Formats: sequence, C-alpha cells, structure tokens
Amino acid sequence: QVRLVESGGGLVQPGGSLKLACINSEGTINSFAVGWFRQAPGKEREFVGGILSNGINTHVADSLLDRFTVSRDKSENAVYLQLNSLKLEDTATYYCAAASRDWLVALKQERMYTHWGQGTQVTVSS
Repeated sequence: QVRLVESGGGLVQPGGSLKLACINSEGTINSFAVGWFRQAPGKEREFVGGILSNGINTHVADSLLDRFTVSRDKSENAVYLQLNSLKLEDTATYYCAAASRDWLVALKQERMYTHWGQGTQVTVSS
C-alpha cells in the first residue's frame, strides 16, 4: 500500500505561486512514477504533470508547461508540483498518484495510476 498525502494548497491571487507536496512517509513513493492531476468543479479530472522514479524524466501537460514544474526529493520521500503565474482557471483540487508503470508514456494515462492521495485545494481568486 502506498499512502500519499498532498499539502501546500490554499488561496492565492492571480499571478501568485504555490508549491504542492506529495508526501509518503514510508518511502515507498521513491520507487514509483508519480503524477499530478486536478479536478475543477463540474469538470473531469485532468493530467497536470508527472515524474519518473529516476527523478529526471518529467512530463507536464502542454498547456501548463510554461508555468508548472514537477520535481522530487527522495531524501524527503516527496514529489512536488510548482505552480507559477496562477490563473483563475487553475482553481481545482489537485491530486497526486503513484503509477503502476515507471514509463514516461504512461504518465498522462490516468488508468495507469493505482494509488491516490486525498487531494489539496487550490483556489485562485482576487
């Protein structure tokens, strides 16, 4: 079992930044590819970005590539999502998840993820 806990969400003004964390206290997260997804009210969950277990290969959704980055720190058993230049439409619940395959091509495929966190709310508002 891989238990994931997200943190770092909150209320931020447009143009602001947040850094979300996905923590796994047992350390098992370090062996998995991890992805970030988000779901806004009334919308389907969408892929944001992900990172392989090697900590080198990442993939961020094309529409978010210029503002969001994914990283990981194995010493902290953590995967991070840096959100910059936030917009109103970034408001959503953000989830991290561990993938069953450590493949770059699998990162954006929601069906590849087997363990999910409870989510952290990001609200962008003036």
